[in-house]
Amino acid sequence: MVVLFWVCAIVLVGTAIAVVGSRQPVHSVVGLIVNFSALAVLFLTLSAEFLAMMQIIIYAGAILVLFLFVIALLTVGNQPIETGEGRLAHQTVPAIAAGVAALGLIAFGVRTAWSQSAASPPADLGTVPAFGTALLTTHVFAFEATAFVLLVAIIGVVLMAGRKEIRF
Repeated sequence: MVVLFWVCAIVLVGTAIAVVGSRQPVHSVVGLIVNFSALAVLFLTLSAEFLAMMQIIIYAGAILVLFLFVIALLTVGNQPIETGEGRLAHQTVPAIAAGVAALGLIAFGVRTAWSQSAASPPADLGTVPAFGTALLTTHVFAFEATAFVLLVAIIGVVLMAGRKEIRF
């Protein structure tokens, strides 16, 4: 299991870099699909079956298909993305510094989490009953607030798309 965990971790980091570094939006979405799939396998190694299935069904299935449709609709008839030397040259040093800091934090977190004093997770972590109980008792306000925000967004999209004379 440890080997599978590290393989998934390496795939996650590699595909995340590919998503951010790709110049083609469709290639970024394909990298994101691989990233979400590796994250689902990572959830399976942690015995969180419900989260793994939701990762595949919701994110890799629904959200990324929506991303592909939006990219396809927005890039119809557009000119190719401009390329050139030194477009983001002033961001190289801060990006490298942020990357080194992030790797340091990850190394510190891995070393701390795997110490002998670290507590083991509960036996029912990630199972459907435990997730449902936590969602509808401890985190019910966040769950309902998210539903309300999504409802407001849907109403806004319907209003903006339905009438051509309404512009915000």
